[in-house]
Amino acid sequence: MTTGFSADVRAAFRRGENEAVVRMSEAEILRARAAGDPAGEVEAVYSLARVAIRRGDLAEGDRLARTALAVAVRAGDRALEERPRHVLAAVARMAGDLERARELYRSSIVLNEELGNAETVNSEMHNLAFCELGLGNLGEARRLFATSRERVFREGWDSFVPYVCVAGAALASAEGDLRRAALMVGVTDAAFAALGQVPDPDDAADLAAVGAAAEKALGAEAFDAERARGRALEPRAAFALTEA
Repeated sequence: MTTGFSADVRAAFRRGENEAVVRMSEAEILRARAAGDPAGEVEAVYSLARVAIRRGDLAEGDRLARTALAVAVRAGDRALEERPRHVLAAVARMAGDLERARELYRSSIVLNEELGNAETVNSEMHNLAFCELGLGNLGEARRLFATSRERVFREGWDSFVPYVCVAGAALASAEGDLRRAALMVGVTDAAFAALGQVPDPDDAADLAAVGAAAEKALGAEAFDAERARGRALEPRAAFALTEA
């Protein structure tokens, strides 16, 4: 039952269906507590934390993530700690506490390596790269983004391709290539649309910042033209083009 709930609630969140996520999660919390099912409770509280963050309430997201983590720790199951710890790192990053976020992501990578979660290790490396980018460590961010992207394309982790595109846009902006950044915003738009999804809150914030910077630098007409050109490109082709 928990596995089905997890798949359903995560899919609803990725589609941007916040109210549905809240309804499903609140019902699951009641069920899980009555059944003595910590895995179900952790997943449901974690899902509520994600909605809170998407709505801009970082304090509530942090509180809910800590609640979920406490349930996981009481259960004595390290695997249940993984998602709440990820949220705590995301909250720190979005709040601008990049040093703390970096340490939390590094710890999350270690935990996921212990659990054998190769795909999650890669996604947390992506998040760590954003911390390095924000801290001004451009070379390290570039290295981590490239490693993550290569693994995503090699392993066929298609659900993460849009996030690779977010990284490409953010890196282009940090390097001062605002035309390429605008192009990659368009590539990202199309990649999410192809999956019928919307970005996670932290990535949505990064993408919005890149788009605003690119539009300011290029002007609305040029920005829209580059974004439209990007929407017509397949992600792998877009990276080959921008790195040529």
